[in-house]
Order: sequence, then structure tokens, then C-alpha cells
Amino acid sequence: MARKKQKKQGTLYTVIGAIIIIAWGIFSKDGNFNLNNLFSMNPSNTVNNAKSANTYYGGLSKTDYDQLAKLDFKSGDRAYIDVNHNKSTLIKNAWKVNKVIYSNLDSLNRTSHSNTAFLEKRNVANDSLRVRQFVQPTGWHYNHRNGTQIYNRGHLIAYSISAGIDQDGNYNPNNQSGDQNNPKNLFTQSAYSNQKIQTIFESKVRRALRENKRVIYQATPIFRGNELMARGINLQAISTDGSLDFNVYLFNVQPGFVYNYNDGRAKIDRQMIVKQ
Repeated sequence: MARKKQKKQGTLYTVIGAIIIIAWGIFSKDGNFNLNNLFSMNPSNTVNNAKSANTYYGGLSKTDYDQLAKLDFKSGDRAYIDVNHNKSTLIKNAWKVNKVIYSNLDSLNRTSHSNTAFLEKRNVANDSLRVRQFVQPTGWHYNHRNGTQIYNRGHLIAYSISAGIDQDGNYNPNNQSGDQNNPKNLFTQSAYSNQKIQTIFESKVRRALRENKRVIYQATPIFRGNELMARGINLQAISTDGSLDFNVYLFNVQPGFVYNYNDGRAKIDRQMIVKQ
């Protein structure tokens, strides 16, 4: 009996010790809650692994990510909404080196984290250097329905502002065609969201770059749960002089069609109306 009691006590102490070690990892030395440590302990929870705001350059927080993921688009709504009163949460003084920070794909091979670009005038790309795209991001399907294009390979950091950027995110003057087939920079996007809406904000960035401004630009596809097609994308940018500043969320929708975001499949719905 004594041996069994000692064994039970030993097991209990081991469990208590493990709990203390885990708690020490979750809380920092000053006793504050460490959210990043908690995420790293649960890598299978892909959406909750969405990066919280980076200390060095700011950007979309986990709280905002989760709130955006819960939004449902209703027929007749606008194609995009303002976030944070259309004010970027990026830190303009964080611009140091011309580069792009590409986040790794999550456990479902999705681009569910932020890509952040530190851009300047030399990154404006020559449109004649476009190449054929072949990457098939999660949720991708044949991109025409009854003659209508409804799918695009949406770039997080647009081709038009990525001249000289290689797949590691570094500037290389010999790579003037930009980063067009990087799996870390593509997601399945509706043709309407990509061609009609996202281009509005990419044009703002491109215009600022041509005016020789330095710009921090961040794009974050927003996924709900384990769905393979993003519900939308958060775009925000700020120039170092503060003249460019926006923060918006684009719904990943297509007029006349509805998507099953679990797998990306679409079907005709003439009642689906999207206001620009």
C-alpha cells in the first residue's frame, strides 16, 4: 500500500510540475499574459495562430482578425468596409529596408497570415513582364462559369508593386518581373473583389510610390475556422510621411454567384447583389 501511495504522489507531483512549466511558458517573467506562447502550444488551431500585431511594424491584430472572420456578407451590401475608421495600425517609422515579409502557409496550406511590404518607387512593376500563373491556392477551382470569370489567383502583395522582390522577400534588381507565382502570396479570390475592388487600393499605393514616397503595405486574407476559401481580405497601408493612410476589409464575393467557403465551390445566384 505504501508503494502505491508513493507512486500516486509521484504522478501527482509530475502533473503539477508540468502545469507549472506550461504556465511559465504562457506568462512572461513580469507576470503578463503572453498570447504568442499560447498560440505556439496549439499549432492545430490554424485561425487562432493568425499573428497578433507585430511589435516592430504593427498591423492587423488577432482581435480584429477574429472580428472580421465573423462578418457575413448580405446581398446588397457594399463590397468593402472601413476598419479602424479607415486608419492603418501600421507603424510608419518601421520602414527600414525595401523588402516583403512573407508569412508561411498554415497547416491547411492557406495564406491565413499577414504579408507586409516595405516599398519604394523602384518596386512599381512593368506590366509587360507578367507571366503565366500556375499556383492553385486552397479553394481554387476552374475559374469560369457559363463564360463568366469568377475566380482569380489573388496576390496579397500585388504584382504591380513588387518589381525586384524575390520569393524570399528580398530586393533583387535582376527580378523585375516581380513575385508572381509565390504560394505564400496567393489566395483564391473572386474576380470581382480582385479586379474591381482591390485594384482601387493598389492604385493608391502605386500612385504614392510613383511620387517617391515610402510605403508600408499589409494584406491579410481572412479565413473562418478551417474553411479553404477566405471570407475576405484586410488591406492597409501607410506612407512614411503620413499622406497615404487606409485600412479596409474587402468581402470575397461575386455578383450573381455564391461561394461555399468550406471548399470554394460556387453556384449561380441571381439574387446576389454587390455594391461597389
